[in-house]
Amino acid sequence: MHKNIFHQQGLVSRQDRELQAAHKSVILWFTGLSGAGKSTLAHAIEKALFEQNCRTFVVDGDNVRHGLCHDLGFSDTDRQENIRRIGEMSKLFLDAGVIVLTAFISPFQADRQRVRNLVKENEFIEIYCKAELNVCEKRDVKGLYAKARRGEIKDFTGISSPYEPPQQPELILDTGVETLDACVVKVLDYLKKQSVIIS
Repeated sequence: MHKNIFHQQGLVSRQDRELQAAHKSVILWFTGLSGAGKSTLAHAIEKALFEQNCRTFVVDGDNVRHGLCHDLGFSDTDRQENIRRIGEMSKLFLDAGVIVLTAFISPFQADRQRVRNLVKENEFIEIYCKAELNVCEKRDVKGLYAKARRGEIKDFTGISSPYEPPQQPELILDTGVETLDACVVKVLDYLKKQSVIIS
């Protein structure tokens, strides 16, 4: 870091924001194969939390690549940089007192661990959306798996690029079998048990 860059402390603290919001700020990190239901689940949970007056925001993989990460491709190096940027942005959301929900394949364990290391213990909640590859392919409305199978998309996770499942995630949701509502309930129950939300 440049020696002439300093961290600026604002007049409103994260604790002030959390007190006003009546909930803690955390990162809910949804990971899993394309088609595993990460974005669908993240948005459903955001809606449920919003209805409880929580301050939330979903950071979606596709949306981020339209702006913040538009310059990145899908090589291993670019995937790592993509997740690094999202991690730093998510950390800012914590300071803003927001429950940030990130929906990214984030295929590499080391990258997810790097984001976890940015924040304090219990502030990074890794949620593994577990679905078999054949289920994800059947759900593929964009036709990406078919293109990857034909060799039209290189470095496609699950086909021509690896996915490293989480070793010790806070939650494992069998999104290939369980209903969306059941998965939402499990996440909300977890957040209540961890005293992230009150009701």
